[in-house]
Amino acid sequence: MTTLNPARKWIVTGALAGGALLGAAGIASAATGGTATAATNGTATAATSSSATAAAPNPETVTHGPGETLLTGTTAAKVKAAALAAVPGATIIRVETDSGGATYEAHMNKADGSDVTVKLDSTFKVTATQSGFGSGGSGGGAPASANA
Repeated sequence: MTTLNPARKWIVTGALAGGALLGAAGIASAATGGTATAATNGTATAATSSSATAAAPNPETVTHGPGETLLTGTTAAKVKAAALAAVPGATIIRVETDSGGATYEAHMNKADGSDVTVKLDSTFKVTATQSGFGSGGSGGGAPASANA
């Protein structure tokens, strides 16, 4: 068995302590929404990624998607009417402009409790219905059907 000289013990101990600090900093940074710039340890990176994913907001409680604007007035009423006609028995969560290709989208909760996103063009014609909250955001999903 090989014994380490005192200098090597200090170097190994310092390297282990430094790695632990970088990992802890990465996890703390992810928990507070910051970014970890010094974490290169694979374990710290994986922990940071899973923490960030766990902290993602619930799409049913956010006011709109990134790059999108909530609809109001006549436009909102027309989008709601078209979406409800496409998915009878569902309830509207929110209606907004769409940053993923359509002009408008309606996020809805179906009677069975599942979520659906209805995509519409500028004339309020339904162009697609997607399971979940659309392909661009949390809870996304592939198109369930295309009505184009």
